[in-house]
Amino acid sequence: MSIGVGEAAGVVGAQGVPAGEWEREPHPSDSLRTFGAVVQALREHAGLSRVELGARVQYSKHTVESVELGRRMPDEVFVERAEEALGNTGALRKAACHLTRGEAGLAAWFRRWARLEREAVSLCTYECRLVPGLLQSEAYARALFENRIPLLTDEQLEAQVAARMERQRMLSERLTVPFHFIVEEAVLRRRLGGVEVWREQLAYVLERTGPRNLTLQIMPLEAEYHSCMDGPLRLLETPEGRRLAYSEGQESGRLIGDSKEVRVLQQRYDTLRSQALHPKDSRALLERLRGETWA
Repeated sequence: MSIGVGEAAGVVGAQGVPAGEWEREPHPSDSLRTFGAVVQALREHAGLSRVELGARVQYSKHTVESVELGRRMPDEVFVERAEEALGNTGALRKAACHLTRGEAGLAAWFRRWARLEREAVSLCTYECRLVPGLLQSEAYARALFENRIPLLTDEQLEAQVAARMERQRMLSERLTVPFHFIVEEAVLRRRLGGVEVWREQLAYVLERTGPRNLTLQIMPLEAEYHSCMDGPLRLLETPEGRRLAYSEGQESGRLIGDSKEVRVLQQRYDTLRSQALHPKDSRALLERLRGETWA
């Protein structure tokens, strides 16, 4: 069972974005591998190359290959087109009903965004409720999940913490990708988990945002102007140049692919960057806050 606290909220689907083109599975399940093997067997029986099948289903050769290797969850469009292109036996439709993903510890509605993050060429995050998941210390993340209602089992809690820590690996592995964070000062002042956890979390944020490709800005409590009063926001750009957004709330989340809506959200975020503290001033404020933990 996958349950999320912050940054694990759901997906209602990206408008105008063919999901099969960018849903890469980090941990292929047995059902995905089996489905892919069936696609490959039917394709070879039909005497088609991956390029030729890709042309018929209107997906790239690389997507066909990824599906066959179990690296991508095929969407309904891919299944239907592949079914028609490979004999219309019904095998793919029936097999698709039993497909499952192999990702543990991530809420179902957040998984697509988590996969997009790993391939994004830029990522922007605004948070007004909690420290962004990519900047959370293990102790802070554990405190979040321990506060979850309904309560998690020990196994569920450990899976959530492990998934969150695993997700952070991309910050150290993708040193040329720009990551930008704007966080409310109130979030950094909240002593979630107690003083020790709070102190460690502030130090962790300072450490994680040290590399040149990571930028942190703090939205000060005394700010008179604020362009993102509607809640947390995430934005990214895919390798293909698509711009997508993600917003979330209680037990829900939404991946936004509509270009007009994304444009408005990008404008709000860009304005917020001008309203937040400069990165150097933000780090100075973090240092002062950390000093308060020893007071």
